[in-house]
Amino acid sequence: MAEEEEKGIKLTDEQLKSRRSRSVAIGWALAFLVGLIFLVTYVKLGPGVMNRPL
Repeated sequence: MAEEEEKGIKLTDEQLKSRRSRSVAIGWALAFLVGLIFLVTYVKLGPGVMNRPL
């Protein structure tokens, strides 16, 4: 079992830092797109869309 844990790809600190910064950038881009879609929907439908009868 110990031998299996040692096998595999070992990333350097530089590669881990690069992966982390890329993940953060993707997260910010996704959050921006979600916010943009919400804002466009809110502007197009107006604030009264939340007060409609069910």
